[in-house]
Amino acid sequence: MTERKPPGVPFESWVDKQIHDAQVRGDFDRLPGAGEPLPNDLEAPYDELWWVKRKMAREGLSVLPPALALRKEAEDALTAAYAAPTERTVRKIITDVNAKIRDMLLKPPPGPPLGRKPYDVEEVVREWRERRRTTGGTHVPDASGASDT
Repeated sequence: MTERKPPGVPFESWVDKQIHDAQVRGDFDRLPGAGEPLPNDLEAPYDELWWVKRKMAREGLSVLPPALALRKEAEDALTAAYAAPTERTVRKIITDVNAKIRDMLLKPPPGPPLGRKPYDVEEVVREWRERRRTTGGTHVPDASGASDT
């Protein structure tokens, strides 16, 4: 705790002296963010949830509406199915994601529509077999060209 401002001393010079004394003592030396530039969002309009967004970014979290999250999960499941080592694994991946898709179609959540129907397991297996035949059983990148190896 700092002492009280003495009477007759201008407030600005008293504050400047307090800051100078703290610098001499090293009170500012190891503060978080020392030496780093100020965040870019200082010029943005005030957002009441700034701390929530910053915490989520720091933790690597993202929140999508349920339909968009399932749409992404379905695309990832299809890619995983095409890269699966066995037919049994392909069927399991597609059956699991189809159950989630059907559930969401029966009980739509708030937000944008899912825009996805369940996959035809036999069609996915047929495509998986074709991809394995043309590549000799090695991994085939997904449509975006990404590879999980």
